[in-house]
Amino acid sequence: MNIKNLKSGLVRSTILAGLAAVSAPAVLAQDVDTVAEAAEDTSVQQTIVVTGTRIPQQNLVGQSPVTAIGAGEITARGVVRVEDVINTLPQAFAAQGSNISNGSTGTATVNLRGLGSSRTLVLMNGRRMPYGSPATGGAAADLNQIPAALVERVDVLTGGASAVYGSDAIAGVVNFIMKDDFEGLRIDTNYSFYQHDNGNTLMHEINEARGFPASKGNVTDGNAFDITAILGINSDDGNGNLTAYGSYRKVDPVLQADRDYANCALTGAGTDASPYGCGGSSTNSTANLLNLGSLDLPLWFSVDDNNTFTDDRSGFFNYNPFNYFQRPDERYSFGVNGHYEFNKNVEVYTEMSFMYNRTFAQIAPSGVFGGGIAGDAGGINCNNAFLSAQQVDYLCTSVGLGPDDVAEDVLILRRNVEGGNRTDDLTHETFRMLGGVKGEIADTGLQYDVFASFSRVNLSNSYLNELSKAKVAKALNAVDDGNGNIVCAVNADDISSNDDALCVPYDIFSNAGPSDAALAYVVSPLVAVGNTDAQNIVGTIAGDLGQHGIKIPSASEGVGFVVGAEYRRNSLAFQPDAAFLSGDGFGQGGPTNPISGSTESYEFFGELAVPLVQDKPGIYDLGLEFAYRHANFTTPDKKTNTYKVGFDYAPVEDIRFRASFQKAARTANIFELYASQSIGLFDLTEQTGVDGAYYDPCSGANPAASAAACANTGVTAAQYGNVADNPAGQFNQLTGGNLDLDPEESETFTVGFVFEPSFVDGLSVTVDYFDITVEDYISTVNPETALNECLDTGDAFFCSLVNRGSGGTLWAGQTGFITATNVNTGELSTSGFDVNAVYSFDIGEMGSLKLDYTATYLNDLTTQELPTSDPYDSVGFYSGRHGTPNPEYRHIAGVDWETPWNITAGLTWRHFASVEIEGGAQPFDAQNYLDLNGRYDVFENTSLRFGVNNVLDEEPPISSSVGAGFGNGNTFPQVYDALGRYVFMGATIDF
Repeated sequence: MNIKNLKSGLVRSTILAGLAAVSAPAVLAQDVDTVAEAAEDTSVQQTIVVTGTRIPQQNLVGQSPVTAIGAGEITARGVVRVEDVINTLPQAFAAQGSNISNGSTGTATVNLRGLGSSRTLVLMNGRRMPYGSPATGGAAADLNQIPAALVERVDVLTGGASAVYGSDAIAGVVNFIMKDDFEGLRIDTNYSFYQHDNGNTLMHEINEARGFPASKGNVTDGNAFDITAILGINSDDGNGNLTAYGSYRKVDPVLQADRDYANCALTGAGTDASPYGCGGSSTNSTANLLNLGSLDLPLWFSVDDNNTFTDDRSGFFNYNPFNYFQRPDERYSFGVNGHYEFNKNVEVYTEMSFMYNRTFAQIAPSGVFGGGIAGDAGGINCNNAFLSAQQVDYLCTSVGLGPDDVAEDVLILRRNVEGGNRTDDLTHETFRMLGGVKGEIADTGLQYDVFASFSRVNLSNSYLNELSKAKVAKALNAVDDGNGNIVCAVNADDISSNDDALCVPYDIFSNAGPSDAALAYVVSPLVAVGNTDAQNIVGTIAGDLGQHGIKIPSASEGVGFVVGAEYRRNSLAFQPDAAFLSGDGFGQGGPTNPISGSTESYEFFGELAVPLVQDKPGIYDLGLEFAYRHANFTTPDKKTNTYKVGFDYAPVEDIRFRASFQKAARTANIFELYASQSIGLFDLTEQTGVDGAYYDPCSGANPAASAAACANTGVTAAQYGNVADNPAGQFNQLTGGNLDLDPEESETFTVGFVFEPSFVDGLSVTVDYFDITVEDYISTVNPETALNECLDTGDAFFCSLVNRGSGGTLWAGQTGFITATNVNTGELSTSGFDVNAVYSFDIGEMGSLKLDYTATYLNDLTTQELPTSDPYDSVGFYSGRHGTPNPEYRHIAGVDWETPWNITAGLTWRHFASVEIEGGAQPFDAQNYLDLNGRYDVFENTSLRFGVNNVLDEEPPISSSVGAGFGNGNTFPQVYDALGRYVFMGATIDF
């Protein structure tokens, strides 16, 4: 075989092997999106497929608004994570990402329009990506699966697109178009780090006032390295291509301790000089004890330095410094894409990829978060061998208890500082295989496309340095065995059946502290594994009926159409170990339950593009577009019908008006359907009252809410004025799935125009209005809303959701919680304007400039939690029921200068309008960031780049009311630049 045949054979055999690897029957599928540059040869009229429709078209102007991010813009940002580029868009809101530690799924997701990641559909080359993780919260595609160096462009379509792409496309679609037809060898590298000057005098003062040392001076950290090799060969007959890649990424951690504004958890109980103070957790490094029973003891007492009990708490534990601001991460990815055209009737293609990603989510050490010898019920045995004489008298003798009694309903809160930080070790492995065939049907001009894909995501989750409730209960019950030896009570009695030979007494009442052996016993790792599979078979037949004489007489182009069918199945199996299942981990908030189930659908769809009038006076182009999809879901047994009607009108070539109406739907995902009910944590908004800051309005000696209002929530008369607040602001909620969930339905209306004046070469302006309404949206009743509605109205429905537990609390143990299981609730809606303007022009011998402006004005982001509840608008607010910041206005604007000296330079201005907490407290001022980047083409095959994002090292806005999850380090790092100045450099070398 000669070299020519060898190369063509290699391309063919590799692609056919990829087709064989996908064990699914062939039906019909959509064209892979291609780039407009392919149409530069004006002698041949070419068609392309744009995001938002599957009908091949002759221009990139669709009736649905699409924002495109090119490969050049991705490299100009200097990012090693794709989500960091998406998050710069004004249409994107906070989602899972690298800056989340407490509550991280280990994935990176997209949240368009603030409607949630599960309502944003992510595609690669126009095809669905699988769920990101089998763990709870993983029901969205993981952008870690996308190698940034392979991205040709990203199309972001906002608004419903279910008729075209199926379920989940309610908020919009993000479509990653990958490079194909690459030839040669390319090495692409990136290196970056953060630099920040810790010079916030106010934060230093409030930290020092609490005895917390805050970081000062210049810090450089968060190093990240990424390298990708791309190898592409074209067959010598020009009919095929094979592109393979391998990528490695490593990201170093950043701790909250390394930023002065994040070193302590802020509280609103400040001084005259500062609106803030440093708070913390009552689970301190020395034991605090909470009396929730009938003993005549203070509500709080603690262990002091003299091995004695003293009234009140020992202080608060500063948990912030231990938490990651940026998680460490390591990723390997490999893949191959190929296509080979045997003739115009048969072209085969394949995509195969593998990703290994491991990340660590670290938070402060675990502890005995309200425990005792009776577990969650607390209790200290009066004959505890570690108690001093004063402690025995204080706890037992003074209240009439003898040596054989137990001080019941006394909860121990003690931080396991000796045992190290809690670390969630999250490893995801993703396999994806796809094979397809497409071509022309005989000589009809009709195009068919068939593909089948299979994806699997494996999760291995190890939660380290957690305390076991069962083991702590045994180890706390320490007694003298009669021979002067301190042993666990289970090993001191005559009942051998309950012995635990490994039990070592746990000393938290004396200065000696727990022994290493005791720590080894009470610390128990938790392990969970799982996987999710996605199977997708799609097929289409598309064509231009004008070739068969079917067109409107007043139009020069024929009617375009596509019809297709789709089969889709998602399955999930998530299995925690016994410790997770039983809720044995003290810091877990409750049991982690298994999830197992699947969803399956059979669908058919069609689209029609009808040119009505073209090339007539006053009507350059006038057309309609229709789409319809019927989906039959067998698990669960639901049916949906979605449709789209679009209109566009260009009176002259320079300007085009467009409008569309779409009915979209989303069926409940596996997590929403099958998740077992369990106790977890949520955050209440901090308030300021007579006695200082509080979270639970019924807590404290002088509760903010009246006795009658608190009685609505289950607080007894005896408990009123004695309910303990949780200074960490975290409370229990009961969450879980619901097999009776109906599909969500949404309506999207868009109207706008595209202006490309022929008299101003290089100028393009688009303005679009959007209005999206989601009905019967799948969610939970916000626990804070349930509590406040019960307090204010006494409504039986809301009050039934509030379950007061030990001592009237909603956090001490698992008996107190607010129910927040999945239901079809009320309505979500949002509306506003998107504006995009690009102007490119020459500046003579100095090269050329490109000005770019993308902005979103948010008119409303309204939630009606239940059909009977009053809606509320989140625009301009953050925290509590409003969640992450929702600025009224955002933009990203830039200027790029392409010089005649092989140098390209760019300046970007990112702007966020101000937001505030409802009621006007702790506002976030408007935020502005300046970014610089430059590229130098050293040789024809070598380019170097360098840049700085957040050039002025602007600090993020901070607040005491950010909660956990997307709130981290007193700010929202998935929204704002939280780590300071970002410096990057990179190189691309072609061989």
